[in-house]
Amino acid sequence: MKLTDIITESKSFDEFAEKRMGGASKIANNAKEKGGASMLTYHHFAVKLPYYKEASEGKFDMEESKKEFIKTLKSISLEMNQTEFQTEVGRLEVLGELIIKHK
Repeated sequence: MKLTDIITESKSFDEFAEKRMGGASKIANNAKEKGGASMLTYHHFAVKLPYYKEASEGKFDMEESKKEFIKTLKSISLEMNQTEFQTEVGRLEVLGELIIKHK
């Protein structure tokens, strides 16, 4: 792989994360504005924002993300309340999405 390919691939990943951050931000803000039952959606998407931000700034750490993905996967249980569940599933989703995209 040439250096230009690596730079293009990296830029593509950063742009992907930035676009996903914009979408997640819009959904989280709309859900928070509605309140009530929509707050579960808010928690599911708000947790994703720092991950997208970090990835869009070129600070994605594949090894740490894989460790966090496994830790999050193991932490999800039916003993959680709805808010905890939506938050952790959102975290798992964003980590998995970024890991897969970064490969």
